[in-house]
Amino acid sequence: MCGIAGVCQLDGSPVSADVLRRMGESISHRGPDGAGQYVDGPVGLANVRLAIIDVSSAGGQPMASEDGQVVLSYNGEIYNFQQLRVELQAAGYRFRSQTDTEVAVHAWEAWGERCVDRFNGMFAFAVWDRRIRRLFLARDRYGVKPLYYYRDGRLVAFASEIKALLRHPAISARVCLPALSEYFTFQNIFSDRTLFDGVQLLPPGSILEVALDNEPRVSQRRYWDYTFRSSEVATSFEESADELHRLFRQAVLRQMVSDVPVGAYLSGGIDSSSITAVAVDRVRRIRTFTCGFDLSSASGLELAFDERNAAEVMCNRLKTEHYEIVLHAGDMEEVLPELIWHLEDLRVGQSYPNYYVARLASKFVRVVLSGSGGDEMFAGYPWRYYRGLGARSAESYYRAYYDYWQRLIPDEDRGSFFNATAFGEIKHHEPYETFRSVFAGAETPLETAEDFVNASLYFEAKTFLHGLLLVEDKLSMAHSLETRVPFLDNDLVDFAMRVPVPYKLRELARAPHVDENEPGKHVKYRRDPSSDGKVIMRHMARRLLPEEISARGKQGFSAPDASWFKGESIDYVNQLLRGRSASIYEFLDRDYVARVLDEHTAGQTNHRLLIWSLISFEWWCRRFLLGRA
Repeated sequence: MCGIAGVCQLDGSPVSADVLRRMGESISHRGPDGAGQYVDGPVGLANVRLAIIDVSSAGGQPMASEDGQVVLSYNGEIYNFQQLRVELQAAGYRFRSQTDTEVAVHAWEAWGERCVDRFNGMFAFAVWDRRIRRLFLARDRYGVKPLYYYRDGRLVAFASEIKALLRHPAISARVCLPALSEYFTFQNIFSDRTLFDGVQLLPPGSILEVALDNEPRVSQRRYWDYTFRSSEVATSFEESADELHRLFRQAVLRQMVSDVPVGAYLSGGIDSSSITAVAVDRVRRIRTFTCGFDLSSASGLELAFDERNAAEVMCNRLKTEHYEIVLHAGDMEEVLPELIWHLEDLRVGQSYPNYYVARLASKFVRVVLSGSGGDEMFAGYPWRYYRGLGARSAESYYRAYYDYWQRLIPDEDRGSFFNATAFGEIKHHEPYETFRSVFAGAETPLETAEDFVNASLYFEAKTFLHGLLLVEDKLSMAHSLETRVPFLDNDLVDFAMRVPVPYKLRELARAPHVDENEPGKHVKYRRDPSSDGKVIMRHMARRLLPEEISARGKQGFSAPDASWFKGESIDYVNQLLRGRSASIYEFLDRDYVARVLDEHTAGQTNHRLLIWSLISFEWWCRRFLLGRA
């Protein structure tokens, strides 16, 4: 696990070693165990290393092949590297270390860019192949590891984090208004744009190639994509549950390979609890970590947000070494400047609890297992998928689902939410077209209820899950902590995409309406919330967990911010967003934001998602546009 950065000069001019060094230094939190640079004329690679497998100096990067013709800067873990190593050794390749990095170098020598099809893991890497004078950037199938790039007519620069790109003298921080429009529509960015103008995110499962052999050329292609489609082979529910159990155990144990201590997040839900239940077979007294909340000022359904009791049931049952952190309203205020600095490109919802629990885990372990991906692979958000079930055509499905995913500002309010100058620049960028473009790679027909659900699963894996993964990477690596996601094991994902929809969802005939802003929505939308969503996963979990855990309804990881934003945190929110020096009004309308705050404070409308995004964007402006702490 590391951080990578680099520059390719399209005009043939030499790369500055000093610029490379400064790019690497800006992301040193991702790799405190070593740093290195490599320059070959117009190509330069940098790396900062977090030593996880073979912690000796033999794993230093950038790493070159024996003949020096292939040079790699790599971030990630290839969990099947030992099997690939045996295959490469049989083909005559020699190894000097025990690292998966060296396996990746020889895999490139042997198979070229097709090596990514053989990798089961999370990765983002840059490889300079001197044999053909081409630079390749690649990102793993699911987008667990980030990789950003900047391109103009003279250069291509890339890095694990945007702050490294900003160390290059040709790149400065400016707002990308179309991306800002996406963010304030979806509370996410669905395209490959970022909030930084000119900086793009290499899509998951993609390769960017820069050819310097003749006339400089830059091209991009996708090598993998999700395909949610029920298997045509008739397999009973019990047979499928047996196979899920086998693949799940294999995935967890496969991802525990490490030469440093491994721990696990433990929320008390079925995903993290199941992972921990398998992990204790490998590490008997594994360390586990939970984040709870002070609910003294919470109300209503937010009173159920603290998961410590359920987590303690599991840690007592599994005999883990358990640690907890409890957050209060003031903890959000304290951490926001640092949080936004590490997030850089704002995605999805409230995330400061992730920052705190990662900081806790980093005091004890260097690797932590996370339950991310379980909901997206096995349909853990039923109220979302049901939104499009009444559709009579593909277009009516897209419209119904789009209406749901306007989480913040609806289309009809864009002209009043943005100020006149900003809206004048984005009014021709239609969020619906961006939304529709996500489905362009899907091979799912849209004829039956199952088709609509599979299309929704595809969409959410490409957007919502991707946003969660970006946030999880940034906030764990802020503390030099590697997060692994067993639910995104290749074999397990391939299986999950073929599982029949009725094995995931029970109630395809009903389509409840749920307000995404509403706290506890996953509890309220069904009288018995444990009866729907992830049906086969719950069934399998009974083999690993006590009944009170496997039967629990969906519980999101969220602070009681709806209450805090009109209670203990109200002065902070007002100072930040109503103050004369607020930076967001270079782009947004002050009166619109004031109405949002007034409505939330009065209890008229729950604007918790929008308020979180507004205070996050205010700090983004301060940190990146104004350079203020």
